[in-house]
Amino acid sequence: MKTHTLLFLLVTTLSLRAEAAGKNGELEAPLHSLSLGEVTRTVSERNPAIKEALRRWEAARQRVIQEGAWDDLKFSGTAKVRRYVDIPPNAFTDQMVSVEQAIPISGKNRLRAQIAAADAITAFEQVRRQQLDVLTKARSAYFRLANATAQVELNRKNHESLTQIAEIGRSRYEVGTQTAADVLMSETEAAKLLEVRRDLERNVANEQSQLNVLMNRDAFAPLAVSGDIPIRSREFSIASLRSSTLSNRPEVQEARARIAAGQASLRLAHRAWIPDPSVKVEGQRYNDSARSLSELDAGISFSIPWGNPRKYSAGVNEARANLAAAEATLERTETEATGALRDALQKVTTAHHHVELFRDKLVPQMRQAFQASQLAYESGKATFAEWIAVQRSLRDMEAEARMHLTDHQMALAELESVVGADLNIFPSSNSQPSPK
Repeated sequence: MKTHTLLFLLVTTLSLRAEAAGKNGELEAPLHSLSLGEVTRTVSERNPAIKEALRRWEAARQRVIQEGAWDDLKFSGTAKVRRYVDIPPNAFTDQMVSVEQAIPISGKNRLRAQIAAADAITAFEQVRRQQLDVLTKARSAYFRLANATAQVELNRKNHESLTQIAEIGRSRYEVGTQTAADVLMSETEAAKLLEVRRDLERNVANEQSQLNVLMNRDAFAPLAVSGDIPIRSREFSIASLRSSTLSNRPEVQEARARIAAGQASLRLAHRAWIPDPSVKVEGQRYNDSARSLSELDAGISFSIPWGNPRKYSAGVNEARANLAAAEATLERTETEATGALRDALQKVTTAHHHVELFRDKLVPQMRQAFQASQLAYESGKATFAEWIAVQRSLRDMEAEARMHLTDHQMALAELESVVGADLNIFPSSNSQPSPK
């Protein structure tokens, strides 16, 4: 009886454990790892800051139509309500209707439309800058998340290695071939790795939150990224990048658009001296007339700007000063763009040097040193503390090598943002707006 009871309890326990493991497997199903191209495309399509800039650009485009249109047609009408004096027949009008239209013969409306078009180009370049900045932030967050994930995995492997070393040390201590200090040293190193892992996991959570926000997703949504990041390695021509920067950087294009607006404003200030006439047609009906239209008149009116020369001369001087300021802004912007390009190139070059140095020389040498120290420890030529110190140095070297790779990737992302054009390094979003 007791045997059957024990068997029943054992089967029940195993069934519950299997069911719990199945549920945990469902809850902990592996996430779909997003590629860099998927993140770039999602950010381009869903980021609120980009959407806001696009709406502002669309609003600026509508301003061009409004500024280029003629003034509205004016309609007026009057009718007699009560007359308190006696007048002879057909001496006064009882009703009057008039229609008036301003004719923009000076072309001021076209110049205002040109200014609005330049402002629309400025808004378009602000859209491009917003896209470049957001994509740079998204790619940098992606690279940092991939790095943090790799650091956690590296930490886990090192912890397993140290745990095995601690087990070996404990076994040797039990047989008297190793001291208790060595065992405690390996266990302490393993505990330190667990402490570091908490910080690394916090970094993973931070980058997940930032990337989710940039993709307009819930910050708490689960997110995983692919470890393989396709980056096309290439040599950059400084002359080509300088030309591309001055041709594509949004700040430079925006400064050029402001010069175009300043030139149109100067022409508009000169044409302010030319009055635009208003043509008026007026129909009247007299007080004793049986006809619906007693008189039809036509007239023309215009302002006289020549009587106020100081006002219009000041407008011309203002427009000329604004144009000179816009030209100085372009010069400053081009100089700053060249400086930013040099800084970005230097950052890319330095990071690439670090990547190659650690990948091809330092890390392989440190791995060989670790293997040599392990053999020396096993043969009794090195102490346990020396072996642990080399193992710690290898761990730090591998983590630093992975960090340099991330720095290089982020430097390339910043370089594209500085240039303002696709350098064929990362997967393209294929959602760039075009000016119309």
